[in-house]
Amino acid sequence: MAHAPAVAHGGGHTTSTGTENRKLLMWIFLGSECLFFGSLIATYLVFKHQVIERGIGPFPVDVTIDGVSHHGILDIPLTSTSTFVLLMSSVTMVLAVYGAQHARMKMMKLGLLATMVLGLTFLGFQVYEFRTFGHEGLNLTTNLFGATFFVLTGFHGTHVGVGVLYLGSMLAASFRRNGLGRDTGAHVEIAGLYWHFVDIVWIVIFTVLYLIP
Repeated sequence: MAHAPAVAHGGGHTTSTGTENRKLLMWIFLGSECLFFGSLIATYLVFKHQVIERGIGPFPVDVTIDGVSHHGILDIPLTSTSTFVLLMSSVTMVLAVYGAQHARMKMMKLGLLATMVLGLTFLGFQVYEFRTFGHEGLNLTTNLFGATFFVLTGFHGTHVGVGVLYLGSMLAASFRRNGLGRDTGAHVEIAGLYWHFVDIVWIVIFTVLYLIP
């Protein structure tokens, strides 16, 4: 006897793995993003010492070359603050998912809005940092550190920006007559997977770029 396809809690069809189709697709996408960011981080780790060996500044940390001291360009306290802001956005995203899954639309909307505001605040910190580095003479073509740093953090910032637009489209759609439909919980949960991934990637980047000498 033929059986009808199973239906997930959010209303979408499940795969043979027991995971809803859209969620599985997001996991596959995030897996490919892990490879992408992994290659960028590996490239940074390979070349980060060569900038000091070649003596071409600005340098990421305080160094002394040929008896001359050079001040490091990285501002760890500032970036620690922006990191805290981004981590708090994961908390508000959890609240948004909880609200969507328990039919508490006001909580969901406020959670999405707060997550967007925190994401934009993080991007504001990043723009300020980039401008400061530019005034110090560091850009993509200055040295290997500048090239790998701006590519890695720039791509992450782009992902944060895409996430803000993603959440913004969902927030706008939630004000429609039918809202996000009967799959509201699934839609917001999938968006949450993307946002949490962006936060986790930044923790790795922050550790590698700022905390490891």
